[in-house]
Amino acid sequence: MKLHTKILLGLLVGGGLGIAANLGLGGEHEAIAAANHYVAGPIGQIFLRMLFMVVMPLIFASVALGVASIGDVRLVGRIAAKTLAYFFATTAAAAALGLVIVRVASPGSLISVEVREQLLAAFSGDAATKIEAARSVTFGIETLVNIVTRNPLRSAVDFDMLGVIFFSLVFGAAVTLIRRDRGEVMINFLAALSDVVTKIVEMAMKLAPLGVAGLIFGVTSRFGFALLEPLGVFVVVVLLALGLHVAVTMSLIIRFAIKMSPLDFFGRIKASIVTAFSTSSSSATLPTNIEVAEKCLGIPPKIAGFVLPLGTTMCMNGTALFEGVTVIFLCQVFGVELSLAQMLVVMTLSVITAIGAAAVPGGSIPLLVGILALFGVPPEGIAIILGVDRILDMARTAVNVIGDHTAAALIAKSEGVWSPAMLPADYGREPASMDDSPGWPKADPAAKDQL
Repeated sequence: MKLHTKILLGLLVGGGLGIAANLGLGGEHEAIAAANHYVAGPIGQIFLRMLFMVVMPLIFASVALGVASIGDVRLVGRIAAKTLAYFFATTAAAAALGLVIVRVASPGSLISVEVREQLLAAFSGDAATKIEAARSVTFGIETLVNIVTRNPLRSAVDFDMLGVIFFSLVFGAAVTLIRRDRGEVMINFLAALSDVVTKIVEMAMKLAPLGVAGLIFGVTSRFGFALLEPLGVFVVVVLLALGLHVAVTMSLIIRFAIKMSPLDFFGRIKASIVTAFSTSSSSATLPTNIEVAEKCLGIPPKIAGFVLPLGTTMCMNGTALFEGVTVIFLCQVFGVELSLAQMLVVMTLSVITAIGAAAVPGGSIPLLVGILALFGVPPEGIAIILGVDRILDMARTAVNVIGDHTAAALIAKSEGVWSPAMLPADYGREPASMDDSPGWPKADPAAKDQL
């Protein structure tokens, strides 16, 4: 049985057992609390921690090696410009789509005052935590300055992904500027580091089916179907918007820009989609993303190692869509009318904050608090959606990951080093070396030499 099939099976078993336990015993039953505290919770957290453990070294090795291997700093700049343009364009399109759908459906008008007060009371404690976290979030010129880290080790410890990515870019570029013999030594070191981290990921993924089952059991056993009743329309609107973005926006890009069947594309990256859905974290999914891109799509390692780590932090299609829908929804709940100009501001802020959101479960929630305050919505209003956020977080993370893979394929195709004609027939085979990677043999020779 393939790993992604085992993960999906773990997802279904954990979710089914959790719902059954919730319906049979109730979400607050001592037996459920004990099962989550002593069994499901630890298993899920061990799996997540093993993935998070390698995220920072993987980002450093992948980005630095990608830049150093490309060799020409000007070429790195060109690829980076294409990548960032794609991220911003698709994220803005996702946010706009979400705003249109939530404006038409108007789910907030269906929440009664009584239900609103019940939800606020039920999740007031969680809301207070999110409000406190939001106070440390700032935007403006300082956000741009802080990307240039003063201490890369501190950035790694604090999980400051933008700081680590910036250091990795500069480090890789510097390797191309030193003596060739010394540069080759450093490239070999980075390649070895990448291989070691990849092996650790392979060990961690053996726990994935059990870890996923534990994580999903924790969510479904606590909440069951109860929260979907008062917030069902909101959940449907978010899931519908996310589904349309994938089925329309992303599929059109895959069909006409990448020139590949969307169904084939999604089928090849299903391991990444399942991992993203079950972990609710783009960071935790990054190791799987790189492996899937190289083995299942045949994307050259230099492109995959450069684009995908950037996408983990900056390609947040699903998060931007969710934030825009949530802001409008809560404005509707509290009777705040927004003009067209204000909705455009919401869309812009959704794009900016989505890019700045931490790539971890619930990372966008503290940022939402700041946006709500700008439009006169009580910060405590975030409590209304906290109960269903985990479900929606799983879905929007999967959309983010689809955007990452689409970006990698599009950039590789635009550089002439990959095309759908080079898709590996056996996408379980591990390349013996970079030159044996499925993305290289039929690539344009000039482009291959350039990269």
